[in-house]
Amino acid sequence: QVQVEESGGGLVQAGDSVMLSCVVSGRRTFDKYAMGWFRQVPGKERELVAGIGSGGITIYADSVKGRFTISRDGAKNTVTLQMNSLKPEDTAVYSCAAAGPFSPYSSNVPRRVAEYAYWGQGTQVTVSS
Repeated sequence: QVQVEESGGGLVQAGDSVMLSCVVSGRRTFDKYAMGWFRQVPGKERELVAGIGSGGITIYADSVKGRFTISRDGAKNTVTLQMNSLKPEDTAVYSCAAAGPFSPYSSNVPRRVAEYAYWGQGTQVTVSS
C-alpha cells in the first residue's frame, strides 16, 4: 500500500509564493510512480495542476504555466509544488496523488483523476486579493 501525505498551504496574499510538499511512503519503488498535484474548489471537478512522470517529464495546466513548478526527489520520496505569483483563483484544496507503477524512466504522465490510485487528504490554499 502506498501512503501519500501533503504539507504546506495556508492563507496568503495575491502575488505571494507557497510551496506544497508531498511525502510518499509504503513502497520502495517511489521512482516508478508518476505524481500529480490536483486542486478542487466547491462545485467544480478536481483538476490536474501539475504532474511529473517517473522519468521526470512534467506537465502543467495552462492556468499555472510559468508560475508553478513541480519537482521530485527520489532520495526523500517527496514531490513538491512551488507556486509563485499566486492569484485568488488559485484558491482551492490541493491534493497530491500517485499513479503507477511504471517503468523507472517512463514518459507517461497521467492526466485524469481516475488514473491516480493513491491520494493524500488535501491541503487548503487560500489566496486573498
